[in-house]
Amino acid sequence: MPNLDLHKYEKIMEIRNMRLGDIDEIIALQSSCFPGMVPWKRDQLESHLAIFPEGQFVAEYDGKVIGSCSSLIINFDEYDDRHTWDDVTDNGYITNHNPDGYNLYGIEVMVHPEFRRMKIGQRLYDSRKELVAHLNLKSIIIGGRIPNYHKHAEELLPREYVKEVQLHKIYDPVLSFQLLNGFTLMRINPNYLPDDLQSNKYATLMEWNNVDYQPKTKRYYKTSEPVRICVVQYMLRKIDSFDDFANQVEYFTDVASDANADFAVFPELFTTQLMSFLNERSPSLAVRKLSDFTEQYIELFTTLAVRYNVNIIGGSHFVKEDDDNIYNIAYLFRRDGTIEKQYKIHITPNERKWWGINAGDRVRVFDTDCGKIAIQICYDIEFPELARIATDMGAKIIFTPFCTEDRQGYLRVRYCAQARAVENQIYTVISGTVGNLPQTENMDIQYAQSGIFSPSDFEFARDGIVGETSPNLEMVLIGDVDLEILRRERQSGTVKQLKDRRHDIYHLHYKDGGK
Repeated sequence: MPNLDLHKYEKIMEIRNMRLGDIDEIIALQSSCFPGMVPWKRDQLESHLAIFPEGQFVAEYDGKVIGSCSSLIINFDEYDDRHTWDDVTDNGYITNHNPDGYNLYGIEVMVHPEFRRMKIGQRLYDSRKELVAHLNLKSIIIGGRIPNYHKHAEELLPREYVKEVQLHKIYDPVLSFQLLNGFTLMRINPNYLPDDLQSNKYATLMEWNNVDYQPKTKRYYKTSEPVRICVVQYMLRKIDSFDDFANQVEYFTDVASDANADFAVFPELFTTQLMSFLNERSPSLAVRKLSDFTEQYIELFTTLAVRYNVNIIGGSHFVKEDDDNIYNIAYLFRRDGTIEKQYKIHITPNERKWWGINAGDRVRVFDTDCGKIAIQICYDIEFPELARIATDMGAKIIFTPFCTEDRQGYLRVRYCAQARAVENQIYTVISGTVGNLPQTENMDIQYAQSGIFSPSDFEFARDGIVGETSPNLEMVLIGDVDLEILRRERQSGTVKQLKDRRHDIYHLHYKDGGK
């Protein structure tokens, strides 16, 4: 008998994280699983993957998506027990996901009708439980449908129906399954899903406790999460060598370290100070000579970040890459010695005309020991889409190194940074250059007043200004921002710009680029 090719008989079952390419199948799957209910929108699922990709799972069988489940992390104590699905999911976009929360909240599980009784739901729930164990979360909480309740609604109240299911006198495909999976009943919520007519809009609030959970005392009693920022308003002056530049930079890093700052922030293009001894009159050639210092610049700041134990936003620097193009790049030098970079996305007419700068095309958000941050270089802060994308990706602080030559240009940066802080409920930081380089083309005059800005509400600084420097003087600004206040205000502030967005009439679509 010839050897059989066993591969052609295989039908692989896999539980894996959701991918962008699954979205169309998931939307079609939901229509099959929940006829009559409003299915996911593409931008909602894209938001899930952008904010908490590890919490979204699919069941793939023989190359086809036959099941899925979605979730986010919250601190359940911050929500009313009678919350609705819209409350706890920010209308399905999970922009209220809190990576420092205690509870995984499951917002949907579905299995294609043709593939039920294959323990697909069990496998998806097991994946959630493994995630909870991996992340050391306290529990899984779900608002479960009771889809057979409409058959008994005339003779039984919701609590009576649930009791009958618990006693195994009535079978409910969702509640019975959840009870078998170790979930316990917390309460019954009315009007949970307005379009869930089978459940008469009711849902059972249920919880599965992680018995391996290790409490972290600091999370129970956190009343503040301060981050100290040292903003350097850097004066451009003629120097004779890279060592002169390094000495000036180290001085300010030392100042930040002495103040126990978590971040030291330098301005955009402050490395153009090196042009003052390059003796190159042509701006386009000068930036290429400047890019020759890239390795020295990176080595300097990496060393300083580790030596002085401070995360450094290293301003920005002109870099020539392998494609022979020049880019304006801001670097994050973490105090653990790791490095990240953000390309400037919007190039000013001046940068194109004098230096031939090329644009990046990717919004980055970086993890730090003080939470997620973003860097948006000068002109980029004037485009509100970028800040909103970064906020949706989890950024709590946006750093904006800038370089402007007149007050009008400076005010564009400042006003836009303050607007971004208000509309995204984040902190923004601007750091600019002052002084002059008389013999350097296109860098001869500077205007700046650096600052740290907050949202505008009662718990924040008056006028939304944490602090600001004096105009056009070399100095530092040291200020504290509190990420815990930011989190609380997003949930219960006077206004809630993030939660109150009208996703039903508009959305922002981000095409992730390469640089």
